[in-house]
Amino acid sequence: MTLTEQPIAASAQPEANPAAAPLRILYQRPDALMEKSTHYCPGCGHGIIHRLIAELFDELGLNEKTISVAPVGCSVFAYDYIRTDWIESPHGRAPAVATGVRRTNPDKFVLVYQGDGDLAAIGTAEIIHAAARGERLTVVFVNNGIYGMTGGQMAPTTLLGQKSTSSPLGRESGEHGFPIPITEMLAILPGVTYAARGTLIEPSAIGKVKTMLKRAMQVQMTGGGFSIVEILSNCPVGWNMTAPESMAHLAQVAETYPIGVIVDRQKAAPAAREG
Repeated sequence: MTLTEQPIAASAQPEANPAAAPLRILYQRPDALMEKSTHYCPGCGHGIIHRLIAELFDELGLNEKTISVAPVGCSVFAYDYIRTDWIESPHGRAPAVATGVRRTNPDKFVLVYQGDGDLAAIGTAEIIHAAARGERLTVVFVNNGIYGMTGGQMAPTTLLGQKSTSSPLGRESGEHGFPIPITEMLAILPGVTYAARGTLIEPSAIGKVKTMLKRAMQVQMTGGGFSIVEILSNCPVGWNMTAPESMAHLAQVAETYPIGVIVDRQKAAPAAREG
């Protein structure tokens, strides 16, 4: 008798009545994620981030409690895919609009969804002052190092040497300045309760991003101040790369923007009081 002809052991045989065995769902579309195809470029990381947010909205029961704010840029289309209330703000002004939403709706959960060209350039003042005030906002900061929607121009987060449509020879520090580590800058402010940075480079890293997003949401839910999660994402079209090349390039991006939790003051506070 060959190996393929061996009888199946009794313990390995299927149940006599499969309907009697309970089913365990391992994977399904979150209720908070709309059932439609996205318009994003092939390989774009926004779709992955949308799913993580939708999963957490379901798990934390935030679908009906959330008011989200998105500005101009690729991030604005989040309202087409995540099933919650959205407000579109002017370019860069999402933290200011979200501040008004938070103060007039203290019982709501307020999410801010911004790209790097938006948050770290035209919206620099808004994000810094919202953080300095310790506004109870949860900010998702998608950093793909480029102006994705408007033609691939250099952003404040573009790496040294990286080419863009407005820096065709590559970013040079003497002419264009250095990349801005905006999340570290915000993290030094006492009003920032939680700040972290993750990456979409591989499945295990994506799982860590979800953990960071969950922590940032829980900070707001438990009365903490400003929280932000920066996510290193890819932009194959803006980077002039194939999707696999862009994913591999994220390893180089992480050399400039290290991965990990930068500050968690809500977690550290009890230990400090005990000491």
